[in-house]
Amino acid sequence: MSDVVEKTLSALPSLLSLDSQAGAGKLSPSSKLGNLIKGITELTSKHEEETLIKKELESIKEQVASPNTTMRQMKEIMVRAIYCEMLGYQASFSYIHAIKLAQQGSVLEKRVGYLAVSLFLNETDEFLLLLVNTVLKDLQSTNLIEVCMALTVVSQMFPKDMIPAILPVVEEKLTHPKEIIRRKAVLALYKFYLIAPNQVQHIHSKFRKALCDKDPGVMTASLHIYLQLIKENPESYKDLTGSMVTILRQVVGGKLPLDFNYHSVPAPWLQIQLLRILAYLGKEDQGTSEMMYDVLEESLRRAEMNHNITYAILFECVKTIYTVHPKSQLLEKAAECIGNFVLSPKINLKYLGLKALTYVVQQDANLALPHQMTIIECLDHSDVIIKRETLELLFRITNAQNVTVIVEKMLEFLRLTCDDYSTIDLVGKVAELAEKYSPDNVWFIQTMNSVFSLGGDVMQPDIPNNFLRLLAEGVDNVEDRQLRLFAVDSYVSLLQGETAKLPQRFLQVISWVLGEYSYLREEESDPGSVMRLLARLLDQRHTSTETRSWVLGAMTKLCSSPVSVALARDVCERYSGSLNTVLRQKAQELMILSQDTKLRARVLPAEGRLESPEVDSSLSFLDGYVSDALAAGAAPYKSPHQRQEDLVQEKALSLEPYGLSLPVSLSSCSITDRRSPTLLSMSSGLSGNSTELSHQEGSTTLKLEGVKRVWGKDGYLAQQQSAGETPTPLVELPSPLLSPQSPPSQKPSSGLEPDQEKRQLASSLFVGLGSHNSVCLMGRAETAPRHFRRKPRGESSSGASEGSSDSSHSSRSAAVDNLLHSNLLDSTTVASEGGAATTTTPQQTSQRTLDHTTSNGNPHVEGTEQRVEAGGPLSLIRGNGMVAVVPPTHTQTDPQTQQDLHPAPALERPRDLPLTSHLPAELSGLARSEFTPLCSDQDSSLALSACRVYKEDALVLLVFISNNNDSALHQMVLQLTCKELEISCISGSPLKEVKGHSVSVCLHTVVMKRASVQVELAGLLSYQRPLGQPQAAQFSLSLSLKHFLRPLTVSTGDYGKMWLSFSHDLKQNLRLVTTEHQEPLTATLDALKGKLHLHVVDIIGSEGIVACRLLQGPGQGQPCLLHCRVHADSLAVWLRSPVPELPDSLLYHCQKALTET
Repeated sequence: MSDVVEKTLSALPSLLSLDSQAGAGKLSPSSKLGNLIKGITELTSKHEEETLIKKELESIKEQVASPNTTMRQMKEIMVRAIYCEMLGYQASFSYIHAIKLAQQGSVLEKRVGYLAVSLFLNETDEFLLLLVNTVLKDLQSTNLIEVCMALTVVSQMFPKDMIPAILPVVEEKLTHPKEIIRRKAVLALYKFYLIAPNQVQHIHSKFRKALCDKDPGVMTASLHIYLQLIKENPESYKDLTGSMVTILRQVVGGKLPLDFNYHSVPAPWLQIQLLRILAYLGKEDQGTSEMMYDVLEESLRRAEMNHNITYAILFECVKTIYTVHPKSQLLEKAAECIGNFVLSPKINLKYLGLKALTYVVQQDANLALPHQMTIIECLDHSDVIIKRETLELLFRITNAQNVTVIVEKMLEFLRLTCDDYSTIDLVGKVAELAEKYSPDNVWFIQTMNSVFSLGGDVMQPDIPNNFLRLLAEGVDNVEDRQLRLFAVDSYVSLLQGETAKLPQRFLQVISWVLGEYSYLREEESDPGSVMRLLARLLDQRHTSTETRSWVLGAMTKLCSSPVSVALARDVCERYSGSLNTVLRQKAQELMILSQDTKLRARVLPAEGRLESPEVDSSLSFLDGYVSDALAAGAAPYKSPHQRQEDLVQEKALSLEPYGLSLPVSLSSCSITDRRSPTLLSMSSGLSGNSTELSHQEGSTTLKLEGVKRVWGKDGYLAQQQSAGETPTPLVELPSPLLSPQSPPSQKPSSGLEPDQEKRQLASSLFVGLGSHNSVCLMGRAETAPRHFRRKPRGESSSGASEGSSDSSHSSRSAAVDNLLHSNLLDSTTVASEGGAATTTTPQQTSQRTLDHTTSNGNPHVEGTEQRVEAGGPLSLIRGNGMVAVVPPTHTQTDPQTQQDLHPAPALERPRDLPLTSHLPAELSGLARSEFTPLCSDQDSSLALSACRVYKEDALVLLVFISNNNDSALHQMVLQLTCKELEISCISGSPLKEVKGHSVSVCLHTVVMKRASVQVELAGLLSYQRPLGQPQAAQFSLSLSLKHFLRPLTVSTGDYGKMWLSFSHDLKQNLRLVTTEHQEPLTATLDALKGKLHLHVVDIIGSEGIVACRLLQGPGQGQPCLLHCRVHADSLAVWLRSPVPELPDSLLYHCQKALTET
């Protein structure tokens, strides 16, 4: 948009022909626009400018309202209105006249009208509705200029709701004979894909034609679309690798016209685009990467370092080489290129080298070792940007051995910077490193105090929230008491000094900690010392109202001694009449609780400080009220994202059908925070370490709800040292917050030479980079376990118990692996009720089928040979990867419909035997449901039954048509309809005739269009008997979301990358499944795995990560990730998916599955 405005304004003098000579390049000083610009330049104050612009706007308003104003004059008026709007003054009265000018004027006047519309209006403006017909008319015009202007406006400002009205016309322009029209049409479709990708999926084949267009401009425009498509789903476009390599080879070889060159470099931006596409295609794919090695080497060789644009190409080449499957020769050349950048005396090139090095150290941290001294010199560079990028590089290579030195360097930079962005960024990084690699409690508290002091009130609210959560959630052991006691002592010393310079958020943290844990000091001689410090903080003028409320809350918890009660009485007298309602309420609470000791003991029990309150997150106590309200006609509950969608649909023109609401029993709370569940402060993007911060909006109060409680991968409690061991000396760093009077930490003076000091600093910064890194839960490499991780209450802290738990878990995993990898073709071992093993034949195994869900939604298994008795569910992995669940064989009843589900084996249902023999051979070995009767005619001569077969890529629905009459059925047509499903008839399955006393089957593949808890499939079978009238049989079938769920097998690292890329998430607490032989977490995940076909990626301590995918649309479906953590007696589940409806729907089935277990 800025380029359009700049070019247009530069051409306005000749465009408007305001001078007496046609096409004059100078703006006539006698024109009204020239007089306006001249008058503004002569002003001396802002007030004079406002007066002049208001006068000008009044003049414009009178002229546009006059019926005698011609289109030529209107064109000049619009330019003056544009100039006033660009200065920040609203000219909304001219918007409608700009639309009229675009509708009625000549080509030149249309151009100015479209320019004014694009600058005046945005995508949500209702005036755009008046422009749709004009754009459609201009798109169909024979004048190329009008078509170009219409395509430009469409690609700039048309909203999602108006795309269906103009999409067919824009699609036609892809075959226009003029290349400029084709290029603009491709760019318009690219904009459509960005805002509404589902509406352009049917023309992906035409994108390929644009990629092969004879005009390089059209081909270049199509790369924008393919970059986005390949970024989202590279597997579907692997076949284009050869084409992309060929295009890049031709571009590098100078085969394009000279018009595409920039400073003698052939099409540099096109090269950068192609390199990014190749990086996505070749990532973790050796075969695809081998196709691009030669062209990458040629790109490196031809891009000589002689201009800024070649530096950009080299930088993109380096990123691509380190992204695709590695090749040693290319890696060496890329490392040499990075070295040239880093060692360059030019600041821009040095920054580019640090940026590239920051990217590649994520693949191999040892690449930073050859540049140690250069990085050390960059820490003292005069350019602030170089310093900040160097700290970002150090952040990426931090481990448990160098964390203290790197954190101290970051804190030194924080003490000198005044930039809010740098402060927010580095404060989040320091907090994250302190959480992950803290060597001991003292260092952790000192570092967090520095974070609170230096971060001030601009840091993200989740940092103090998580810190308070850490202090509150630990078990009551010696180490936790020492952590809290040291925090209390450090905060008491801070309050005894000067508190005027402490940020308000830090004072709130101090108040909460002192209120909760001051009793640990055991100061019998002076029990009211903390109360006096807090009362002194109340009286200071710099203390904000919000901080005073925190202080009053802390004093309420401390008013136990007579001295404290007296202080509380004085405070209450001052604040009981406060004009602020919060302070007045806090003062009243303080007064009442300080006077009534019994009430205070009941409200604030000393022994209950560390106990978490039991919260019924599902609000089950409201079930009766909700049922009555629904019966009275109340609207069902809608999740937050559905309410937001409804709001958008109400405000904008929507051409899409409304979706179904979720059931009322689905209770959820949407989380907009995008932090990783294993990181304290997610101020990073790639592998948990990006410089981009997710700024959170809202209140600045310290909210403790929804903050991550578990801190690390291998437990919070450090291993206790044995009596014979000697403790390792810790590195103590000076902290300005231990003593308020102490000066800021200074570098230790020594007699060492500067070079020797730098070498020692390098050895401290780059220690530990040569070791083998391990991958943590969310995909980041780390060399040491995290020291701060809270264990659930009641869990043993001894190393022996942890070892036994790990060994039991590994033994269970080994047993499962043996079961899963056993040869099912020979025999299958099934645990019987008595504990022995029963061996079944391959035929029995293949005939044992799965009923994912009957019409009521509960899972069952039927077998044709043998009834399997078992004490609990048993999961078997079939050859196609499907999970067959063998449940207990007692009869179950669905609590919602109170219908008997009859889970008896097939031997007890002889009616199913004829249908089993009609299963297609290619589907007989797959997991399937039982046969569900659909309908039958009056004399039972025609019966319809259905069966679901679960394939990896689709749900196959089989409809069995049983003709029990002598006469055949003719002119048969089976129709299946459902708005939420995509139904396709398998080739060869449509039937026209069913002979007498025979059974025929119709096969349909079914996938979901939109995630829903449950959908209703409507069917209509029309047929005719000989000498009879045409007849029809209607039926319906309920399909559940879990019929379309499949396991998603991913590694832990891939899981972490996917987690960070998904934007729709949901949190909820679920019940735990308890058994005698399994841990609660393992039993619960096994239950979800068996009932919903989820894949358990990994279980680490009290956390587990699970993945699944929904069969939705073409391809592999839409993924959904679950992060599960045991908290007290419940399971805290965090779901995340790229599809907004999927977490809500899957959570409902998780709740139902655990309730039925």
